[in-house]
Amino acid sequence: MSTVAAVAIGRNEGARLLRCLSTLKDQVARVVYVDSGSSDGSVQAARELGAEVVLLDTSVPFTAARARNAGFEALKAQGLPDLVQFVDGDCGLVPGWIAAAVAELEARPEVGIVTGWRSEIHPEASIYNALAEFEWHRPAGEIAACGGDMMVRATAFDAVGGFNPTVIAAEDDEFCARMRKSGRKIERLPLPMTRHDAAMTRFSQWWQRAIRSGHGFAQVGALHPEHFVAEQRRVWMFGAILPLILLVGLASVWHVAVLVLLAYGLSYLRTVGGLTREGLPRKQARAQAVFLSLSKFPNLIGMLRYYLRRARGSAMRIIEYK
Repeated sequence: MSTVAAVAIGRNEGARLLRCLSTLKDQVARVVYVDSGSSDGSVQAARELGAEVVLLDTSVPFTAARARNAGFEALKAQGLPDLVQFVDGDCGLVPGWIAAAVAELEARPEVGIVTGWRSEIHPEASIYNALAEFEWHRPAGEIAACGGDMMVRATAFDAVGGFNPTVIAAEDDEFCARMRKSGRKIERLPLPMTRHDAAMTRFSQWWQRAIRSGHGFAQVGALHPEHFVAEQRRVWMFGAILPLILLVGLASVWHVAVLVLLAYGLSYLRTVGGLTREGLPRKQARAQAVFLSLSKFPNLIGMLRYYLRRARGSAMRIIEYK
């Protein structure tokens, strides 16, 4: 039987962290909690729950990638387990997930990462939580990339050098890209894995999260040109090119402006149709399509922020939304 340890990361997660660690302690042999400068008592609470605690150096910019690497190094210092379950501090692990993931990895040596379905605890609390809930539920089977909740072979993680600590968003996509290039497969099981608490109740939170996503599109796309190609193309088209054409049309050629508005309308209707085909009720699909259409603008801000930081040689600092 393979040995399993867990790495949880967080910052000021409060009760969510307690729930996370409580769901881990009975399913794995060791739990390492990596804290990124919390001020809410998370460190003491984690220690009281029996987790090994790693405190990140506050003089270096925090990233989820850096935190996960620190947790892995803490495990490595005392002898690596066979498998490592990574989980974010605002997620609780579903009972039975560890056993299912271990069985998959033991049966398929070509697989380096196993993930499952993340779901929201309160999808009904806000449209923003509902958006996250739909975002998490992707098809099972062999996949190109997954989120930060994953079980990884320790040797495979070590072989590819872990996460890239300079990537502030979509660091999991970047890690998965290198894992696939190393010859390992990534599998999503059709099973619930974690319960997430997005706690997004304000438009400003959703906007900042969308900015962060755009930053990830650009940064990971720069490192792996084959990644996020379609996402970046849509952002440039609907977030930059069409708005510029619209402004020109409003100023001089009115029928051009009408065509641009029609293009946005058609894109919205296509998005609604796609969401309904994936199982969303029509009313929810119409509401979510509004935000998916609007997201191209904060995505563009995030992409431009990355390019500006790269041009200036600035540090890639995290973009927080809660």
